[in-house]
Amino acid sequence: MIRHIVFFSVRRKEDVGAVRSGLLALGKIPHSKHFEVTLNTKVDLFSNAIDVVVYAEFEDEAALAAYKAHPIYADTTSKVKPLRELRYSADVVAAA
Repeated sequence: MIRHIVFFSVRRKEDVGAVRSGLLALGKIPHSKHFEVTLNTKVDLFSNAIDVVVYAEFEDEAALAAYKAHPIYADTTSKVKPLRELRYSADVVAAA
């Protein structure tokens, strides 16, 4: 299983809701086993730069690739990218 975790910071704080709403569209893509978009609680003592987190789980690399190739992914990216500042992504293989 692959865990796909993406962190976003938003350029203008008033756009955090729009970014979260836009990213929720990714949940319509059928290739993930689990999908969620959450707001950062910002309780970390050292850094609270991240505003929104996408967390998804995929059966394998093929499912993740199909997710990223889906038209909803490209459409969502085009809508969210102008509103975000930073985007950090990690795809990790879950321990068996």
